[in-house]
Amino acid sequence: MSIPDHARANFQTLLRAAADGNLALMECLDAQTAQPRYVICAVGRDGPDYVFTPFGHLAEGNPYDAYRPPDPDDPNGFLPKAEAADKE
Repeated sequence: MSIPDHARANFQTLLRAAADGNLALMECLDAQTAQPRYVICAVGRDGPDYVFTPFGHLAEGNPYDAYRPPDPDDPNGFLPKAEAADKE
């Protein structure tokens, strides 16, 4: 599975912002659910104004429960969802 160019470019922008100390964590509302989200933003300037570019939000709860990683044996697949018994 290949990561698209736009995602790679955004990641490079995020790395540059982090290296320059230009990251912020902002409390925002999810546009769909209106639930609070804690959003990682790059901070830039537009003349005298600050510009915040959102990159993503922090996972609520256990982030290992929120994502399924790629399957090392299948370049087009992902590992199956872990069952409750697997976590014990």
